[in-house]
Amino acid sequence: MLSRLMARRAGTGVLGQWLPVVLWLMVILLESTDMMSAQHTGSFLLPLITRVFGPIDPATFDFFHHWLRKSGHFIGYGILSLLLFRALRSTVTPRLVRVAWLSVALTAAVASLDEWHQTFIPSRTGCVQDVVLDTSAGACVQMVLLGAIYVSRKRVARSELASVN
Repeated sequence: MLSRLMARRAGTGVLGQWLPVVLWLMVILLESTDMMSAQHTGSFLLPLITRVFGPIDPATFDFFHHWLRKSGHFIGYGILSLLLFRALRSTVTPRLVRVAWLSVALTAAVASLDEWHQTFIPSRTGCVQDVVLDTSAGACVQMVLLGAIYVSRKRVARSELASVN
């Protein structure tokens, strides 16, 4: 199944491979605005959590809010790395390790530009730690992808060998 998801698709052109990347970059850009600053997401989340779970200690909320935002970074940039892998493999090179390295490098570049962009927004702060977190997410996704593709290829080779015997 993973190999089908990541396979080169003959009928899908360059636009079909890169459109998801462009759309995801637009989501990242939207999340980089004042509207998605900690102040604004906190003012939305606190009433919601209070309504569902009852009163919450401010320190507990701050802890939860911080980790929720950092999880969003990790998941969002992991998805970007996955989409980059898919597009690069289909349109640039089928060499898996090169595609993985390039996907991580592009994820790091986007993360760096995103954090730099945030330094110009008064309610936001750009920080190197977020670039490291985002790049780590991209690297983790690539390691999982390469491992899954390797295991999938081993299974296929083993089943082909068994059918020959």
